[in-house]
Amino acid sequence: MASPFVEIQVGDRVVKVTNPDKVYFPARGHTKLDLVNYYLSVGDGILRALRDRPTTLERWPGGVFEGAKIATRADNRGDAFYQKRIPKNAPEWIQTARIAFPSGRFADEICPTELATVAWCANLGTITCHPWPVRRDDVDHPDELRIDIDPQPGTDFADAKKIALEAVREILGELGFTGFPKTSGGRGVHIYVRVEPRWTFTEVRRCALAFGREVERRMPDLVTTNWWKEERGEKVFIDFNQNARDRTIASAYSVRPKPHAPVSAPLTWEELPDVEPEDFTIATMPERFAELGDLHAAIDDQAFSLETLLEWADRDEQDRGLGDMPYPPNYPKMEGEPKRVQPSKARKD
Repeated sequence: MASPFVEIQVGDRVVKVTNPDKVYFPARGHTKLDLVNYYLSVGDGILRALRDRPTTLERWPGGVFEGAKIATRADNRGDAFYQKRIPKNAPEWIQTARIAFPSGRFADEICPTELATVAWCANLGTITCHPWPVRRDDVDHPDELRIDIDPQPGTDFADAKKIALEAVREILGELGFTGFPKTSGGRGVHIYVRVEPRWTFTEVRRCALAFGREVERRMPDLVTTNWWKEERGEKVFIDFNQNARDRTIASAYSVRPKPHAPVSAPLTWEELPDVEPEDFTIATMPERFAELGDLHAAIDDQAFSLETLLEWADRDEQDRGLGDMPYPPNYPKMEGEPKRVQPSKARKD
């Protein structure tokens, strides 16, 4: 028996949604069609977050059920997976961008240019979209600095908000930057800054580390930039490595694969103190979007220079003896990088 489907008009395209009644979020009863319709309801916002960006798809074709897990490099057995290359059955109108991985290998990754692409990806079971911080006309020079405030065990969303409001916002103001906050969809807070695409991934990552260290200096009892988990303690980690090549963050308006279908929600700075992550789901976000529109609509209005942050990085290295931090484990050894071994396992001299 042929699978049931519905066809949806999205702009000039007709997108087929197969098995529309398949339940993707059993805890709430949301179906695949609900997921597609959610993305259409926030169309201007999700497309602004993804437009012309190489995008990794986080696909959960069986939905988010109890015990489901995502495949990893260490264990490729999973109910969900990350797709970095365009599927072979993609329509000819789906656009791509060729990106280079840290290994030097290349891939043609989906690059949304119209809302129909997002709907088509959702039909594949794509719950979360992970865009690169570059545009397809220049995939080696990021145009986005990403500040990832990541609570560690013993800390929570309230701590992430406190750091964003009392330190990150203050530092952004001193730099003359405009930052655009959003929930991560979990316990964290993300803040995006549009930057001039003049610097490499290595340089942008260096700026993110310098920014994180400044946050740490101002809130040393609550913030850490230590890469090794055993050294972080009960503090909030500023994850500078999210700015490295091939590291991505769930986009604004992306749904996260959790039972209650939370959304990574753009915020104003003024409302940040009073929100909770569970306020924003695929059930609640469409009405919010219809009322407020895209709170990141102005993100492309101005791009900022990273020269001051690069000066801070030089200061940290020359005056304070603070060099580079380790890269993620799948990277080749990088110039200036310290030993990539956790301190408790390092051989003692």
